[in-house]
Amino acid sequence: MRFNSACLMVAALALLPASNALAQQQQQAQADTAEAAGNPFAIFTPTTDPIRHRIDYDVYDFALKNLVVSMGPSTRSRPFSSNAPLGTRLRQGHNSRYRLEGSMVGFSFFNTEVTDSLAEYRRELVEIANSLDISNLPRNEQLAFWFNLHNVTMLEFIAREYPVRQPREIMVDGVHFEEAPIFDIRGVSMSLKDIREKIVFANWRNPKVIYGFWRGEIGGPALEREAFTGSNVGSLLDLAAEDFVNSLRGTQKNGDMLEVSTLYQDAARFYFPDFAADVRAHIASYANEDVAEILEQTQLTRASIREWDIADLSGGARGANYLASSRPGLTPGAAQLLSERQQKLDTMERRDIPTGRVIFSNIDLPGDPPNKNAVE
Repeated sequence: MRFNSACLMVAALALLPASNALAQQQQQAQADTAEAAGNPFAIFTPTTDPIRHRIDYDVYDFALKNLVVSMGPSTRSRPFSSNAPLGTRLRQGHNSRYRLEGSMVGFSFFNTEVTDSLAEYRRELVEIANSLDISNLPRNEQLAFWFNLHNVTMLEFIAREYPVRQPREIMVDGVHFEEAPIFDIRGVSMSLKDIREKIVFANWRNPKVIYGFWRGEIGGPALEREAFTGSNVGSLLDLAAEDFVNSLRGTQKNGDMLEVSTLYQDAARFYFPDFAADVRAHIASYANEDVAEILEQTQLTRASIREWDIADLSGGARGANYLASSRPGLTPGAAQLLSERQQKLDTMERRDIPTGRVIFSNIDLPGDPPNKNAVE
């Protein structure tokens, strides 16, 4: 699978450009606010008077559709048991009970050209942020930008270190790569964690934003098969929240205990200060019938669910040579996982359980305000 770096281009389209004088005034006001607060990230606080710009992510969208495999909705059951390949007791690929949830990336298909293209795309996004004041965009446009920058960078760094069993093993100069200062935007050095916590979590009040950040792990929110945009970000986040809340990697029942993902604990100081009550209320807003029943049957709440393994078709390993597949890039582990996925989807179809989804993006009409349907 090849993506020419020259094709991974991103364009900022000014639909209703403001005057340079107004833009400069807004930037200066933000800089003054940041300086007064002693917080360099204050310059990324969304403006209350946005300019109607949008950023085109069409090529990144095309890449995601070719690199990411959706595993389908969670059935809240353990995967079908499968046998090791003939002639060996070794199982290739994933053993995680959550391997048929969320989405997987085909890292074993990546070559140097693909990885370099992702790096070039990441640099171009940073260049746009240094030439176009992101904080002056409508809120949904800003949110889509930060999600896409974060997630394409995760893809790039994992691809460079691949094969790797767990993304948390990746280090940059002795620091976990999510905490390393990778970006320099408008003079502010920042990490992936800074994007999440100091920009998005600090400026968006709706907890559904936690599902927009892909961490490269099976246990986290899925990497969507389409790029976030200002038009679809609210809808995609709702679908991602519904998928995660109603999956085993999101919620489980253990006696009188509601076990939840540690994702919620990580974001507790931003969205769930009264942890048990706030998390339960949030989960209830997306819960299907099964999870709603779990909420009714439990009184206690504990953040305990975590799966560190990589969200990769092959399980972060290239596979033994003597078990090599006849299809280039398709390792025995990936072949086994795709077979299990098909079994799951076939079973769901026989039971008349929906296996797909339809996304209705918000449509901007002439005269609509720039922040129409903005994620709060």
